[in-house]
Amino acid sequence: MTLQDRVAIVTGAGSGLGRCHALYLARQGARVVVNDLAAEPAERVAAEIRVAGGEAIAAAASVTDEAAVAAMVDAAMARWGRIDILVNNAGILRDRSFAKMTMDDFRLIVDVHLMGAAICTKAVWEIMRRQAYGRIVMTTSSSGLYGNFGQANYGAAKMALVGLMQTLAIEGEKYGIRVNCLAPTAATGMTEGVLSDASLAALDPALVSPGLLLLTSDEAPTRAILAAGAGHFAAANVTLTEGRFVGARDDAGEQVMWHWAQISDRSGEIVPPYGFMQAERELASAGMDAPVMAAAR
Repeated sequence: MTLQDRVAIVTGAGSGLGRCHALYLARQGARVVVNDLAAEPAERVAAEIRVAGGEAIAAAASVTDEAAVAAMVDAAMARWGRIDILVNNAGILRDRSFAKMTMDDFRLIVDVHLMGAAICTKAVWEIMRRQAYGRIVMTTSSSGLYGNFGQANYGAAKMALVGLMQTLAIEGEKYGIRVNCLAPTAATGMTEGVLSDASLAALDPALVSPGLLLLTSDEAPTRAILAAGAGHFAAANVTLTEGRFVGARDDAGEQVMWHWAQISDRSGEIVPPYGFMQAERELASAGMDAPVMAAAR
């Protein structure tokens, strides 16, 4: 068992994809904290794990409630003395076109997906730093990476999680903390009515969860975005093209317009290892030295 005796927290694990995640990690040997908003579904999944011979406890808590999340983390520490894995899976939908969307619905989605993941991550961050080991998974989405009609709130929150992952992976590297994103496509309560019955049957959430083995094992990468659905796995990246130097000139705006084909040409694009690389390249193209900002990294 690759994750033998590792301690994992899975949020939103009372049903759907989160339940599949919790069961899969338990089969790999992890001790699992099954989190859900309600106690009954969380305890039901924890009981499934225990019946199968694994170790699990239930934790009813909203991921937006800092005190409740802290209590969940304290319970895990009291039981097992460490936390190795956090899978930020909890989420909800409030789909509607942006023209018809209320700001309350926008804030609610950002609070649950982005702030919920930040709250849970903050609660385990110092523990992982002290033990010099941690594996954190953010749940992003194709809606955030590429956009989907009617999901401006959801897409904004999901892409924000990619930004959170990128920075935390850099900050956590020297402490043995690796942070990645999972972009799942799965038939859950959140996708019912969106896809056909045949498609939903093929998108069994249990086919997504094996991707967690890569993202939570000792050999896990960091700053990866793993797209998973229907048994298919792919890597997504945020890239930067070679671009073109225009410089300080009166027609700089026109130059950008005229050379857009070259600027957007993806043939030489890269995946920057840190955000300041963009500034380094821009200054280098202007003939200036741009030393790496070690403090920023």
